[in-house]
Amino acid sequence: MHKLSTLVPFFISLGIAQAAPSAQNYKWDSVKIGGGGGFVPCSIQMTHGLLSPTLRTQRWNYWGADALATDPVEPKRVYVAAGMYTNSWDPNNGQILRSSDYGKTWSVTKLPFKVGGNMPGRGMGERLAIDPNNNAILYFGARSGNGLWKSTDYGVTFTKVSSFTNTGSFIVDPSDSSGYNSDKMGIAWVTFDSTASKVGGATSRIFVGVANSGSNSVFVSNDAGSTWTAVSGQPTTYLPHKGVSLPARKSSTSPTVMEAWTDITPATGSDLYFGFGGLTVDLQKPGTLMVAALNSWYPDAQIFRSRDSGATWSKLWEYNSSGGVNRYFGWDTSLAPWLNPPGNTDTKHAGWMIEGLSINPFDSNHWLYGTGATIYGGHDLTKWDTSARNITLKSLADGVEETAVLALISPTSGANLLSGVGDIGGFVHSNFKTSPRAAYTNPHYVTTPDMDYAGKKPATIVRIGNDGSDASIKQIALSTDAGATWVPYAPTPGGLAGGKIAVSATGETILWRNSNGVTVSRNSGAFTSVSGLSSNSAIASDKVNGTVFYAADGNKFYVSTSFGSSFSATSASLGSSSSPVKIASNTNKAGDVWVSTDKGLFHSTNYGASFTAAKGVTQAWAIGLGAPKTTGGAATIFAVATIDGVTGYFRSDDEGNTWVQINDAAHGFGAVSSNPISGDPRVYGRVYVGTNGRGIFSGDIA
Repeated sequence: MHKLSTLVPFFISLGIAQAAPSAQNYKWDSVKIGGGGGFVPCSIQMTHGLLSPTLRTQRWNYWGADALATDPVEPKRVYVAAGMYTNSWDPNNGQILRSSDYGKTWSVTKLPFKVGGNMPGRGMGERLAIDPNNNAILYFGARSGNGLWKSTDYGVTFTKVSSFTNTGSFIVDPSDSSGYNSDKMGIAWVTFDSTASKVGGATSRIFVGVANSGSNSVFVSNDAGSTWTAVSGQPTTYLPHKGVSLPARKSSTSPTVMEAWTDITPATGSDLYFGFGGLTVDLQKPGTLMVAALNSWYPDAQIFRSRDSGATWSKLWEYNSSGGVNRYFGWDTSLAPWLNPPGNTDTKHAGWMIEGLSINPFDSNHWLYGTGATIYGGHDLTKWDTSARNITLKSLADGVEETAVLALISPTSGANLLSGVGDIGGFVHSNFKTSPRAAYTNPHYVTTPDMDYAGKKPATIVRIGNDGSDASIKQIALSTDAGATWVPYAPTPGGLAGGKIAVSATGETILWRNSNGVTVSRNSGAFTSVSGLSSNSAIASDKVNGTVFYAADGNKFYVSTSFGSSFSATSASLGSSSSPVKIASNTNKAGDVWVSTDKGLFHSTNYGASFTAAKGVTQAWAIGLGAPKTTGGAATIFAVATIDGVTGYFRSDDEGNTWVQINDAAHGFGAVSSNPISGDPRVYGRVYVGTNGRGIFSGDIA
């Protein structure tokens, strides 16, 4: 790209056909964490152990999975109901993804409504079920009042079950204008009574749970889905979270005979302050079932086990007479040591937010459950029933990555990568093949939305937290040893959190954008407001010149040459942009800065005095700079962008004049609009990609 000393107008001719960027093969590997945040709806494949399909595709809403079904007749068949949100956050309708080769390849059935893998009630289920007597038949319970759907051709097509009219009325918060909490949860689960007689080759008895509160919520069909009635005598106070069939004895052949309801709740009185989530039965031991407490995890998550169909229960842990805790399990975190770092005082060993809970149907000792941090389980479950009553609880998420990644930085020295993630804070990644020893501490933030490092002093790193509810916890942390140790940044005001952070090249100045606007602190002094910048501004520091900071808002670009204390708009324009996304500056050259926006990608080599629009780029999200192709050459630019009509991940070695696409159909990485990226300033061609629920990828030229 030519270096210009004056403003270059934003001229990109959309009427001239341009060739799509060429592709370059990349080798993508996971940066190992081992589990992460979020829900894990475990499913045990009937003959092949744990099945955890990785749906990597360029359609970003395939990323969310609301239901998973494995075929009890043909184990090679697996189905996923895919889609992230049912509100406006996801513009696409959902799909049923189907595989007939154990998840190696997938086909897609489009649905006429949205699917919400990350909506309220995402732990309910399963919403997708296969008829055990005729595996060509599938049922899917939809959200948003869309009812019950059926396939008779292995999921190739679905039609609505018109005879099932109860679509669910429960809404978390009808006043939520975002639509996230104001949508109907809909149908929660479908389960078949495998011992029932057949009607037309299909299982006659089917149960469906619907998210209703204060009215009937469990319905049954005794004629293979032709007609439905509410199960008589059912409680109407609670939501039917899970529904599992336990074929302990053969079902009655008479459709008029129904068993009586029995309250088998494993806790009573003041101990019953929670609901119940994960639920499983042992198909090898009739009458054996397990259930997990929902939204209760102090001092630890609780799991209950019964061997007499719920008449009596035993617990994973109990309080003793002195007020302490008797844990009936050992804790093995060797595959994810950050779960139990040195000096750990957290009492939550069994986890929290337990939804997926499964006993292997062919091995009573093998069990798994998902938490907000990892997949736990073990291979000695029946020890629970012995007098010793001491099982081994082990983190088994080896090769499973599920973190939501919010920030990535690759400093010029120290570890090649540091991350900010949701739910578990973040890590220094010194070895991509092994799980980190510990997450960030002192302070530990549950979520780290942004990080930055000082360009001339790369061992100086800042990160921010996202919880301002406790004003005593300062939401900025500072490290001067490349992330090995941290201290709360003393001038941080209480009650503020989140946003974006930037540290000067020389490390003494911190610029913080939060809900109150933009503030600055220098030499550990108090934060002061920066006038003229809004709480929507993108901010960054120059990585070479310690006096300079940058900001962008709308189509305007701002520069501070006074350590961030004041900013002035340059005469340059970011074209027709209305929403700048990211500012990235060159670690080797002062004044060399890039800006991604909703209308393109812009480059300046003179501190923003003028900008050149990158060719063919019509929209750009995350960007990052990496090592040049040749020593002393131009920094490599990585961009998540739409270039010549193609949306994906791209690299340019010549300042945006030409691009190569570095991702492919097998590596779409989810929502392009939310994934952070970072080039590696020490390794040419290397880029790091963070995802919303699939962890971190490291990519190198193949």
